[in-house]
Amino acid sequence: MYDIIVVGGGPAGMTAALYALRNGKTALVIEKTGFGGQITHSPKVENYPGTMQMSGNEFADHTLEQILAQGAEIEFEKVISVEDRGSFKVVVTEEGGLYEAHAVVLATGVKHRMLGLEGENELVGEGISFCAVCDGDFYAGKIVCVAGGGNSALQEALLLSNKCREVVILQDLPKCTGEQKLQDLLFARPNVRLITETKLARLLTNADGLTGVEVESRVNGEKQIVACDGLFVAIGLIPENEPFAALAELNSYGYFDSDERCLTRTPGVYVAGDCRSKGVRQLTTAVADGATAALAACRYIDEISHD
Repeated sequence: MYDIIVVGGGPAGMTAALYALRNGKTALVIEKTGFGGQITHSPKVENYPGTMQMSGNEFADHTLEQILAQGAEIEFEKVISVEDRGSFKVVVTEEGGLYEAHAVVLATGVKHRMLGLEGENELVGEGISFCAVCDGDFYAGKIVCVAGGGNSALQEALLLSNKCREVVILQDLPKCTGEQKLQDLLFARPNVRLITETKLARLLTNADGLTGVEVESRVNGEKQIVACDGLFVAIGLIPENEPFAALAELNSYGYFDSDERCLTRTPGVYVAGDCRSKGVRQLTTAVADGATAALAACRYIDEISHD
């Protein structure tokens, strides 16, 4: 029996484990793929207080090392449900694991939103990518498209512009929505081109993979072919909270409907990070959630232990 089980090994989950351990609690972190979450896709982080610059991978590696040094246990499994047994919870994994704890922190993160085009899934890793720092080198000297116009898309495009012959940004709105400073930096580069008010209509392929995309104007319906060797998709993220809907309310977008206190309708169950309904999703807000959720869980454990 653990004091606290954390579901998810991103910044929020690892911070929750750290605060639990620092408060004298035992903690197990269950992660289905790899530690760090979405921040590992960021090659350069310059807005984390006290750190001039680091990569997302550096942050993930250092934080994992820190919680392991504090005594955290980890398991690489996929959590499919959490059962409320009153004074304790049972965390069930797809691999058949059953883990018990007095409290659970759900830091389940988010996944990439897809375009919904025919043949898209088959092209992931074979022409379609979500991470420039991971896959950008494959397209050095080539032409790539970036779907999206927010901060994530512009950051991907900026990194790609250092490697690729041309970067074409495809934005469905009349203008990009990312930070102006980022736009100014990106569009000052001669190998970056922007197409606005357009939607991706079709993926073009041959035996070797992706050869281009067909886009359609939202203004007049006119279609054009944009030749490219790769397509980086950065159109948003979606939560993976459905397995836990019996424990915590979800909003219309599927995020946990919880405020900054990170509470749920189930005593002993807390939520943290990008999976929670919030106005700002940043590294700083994720770690803040992790601390808040863990401290709330510690208080809950102390209360039930005295009953």
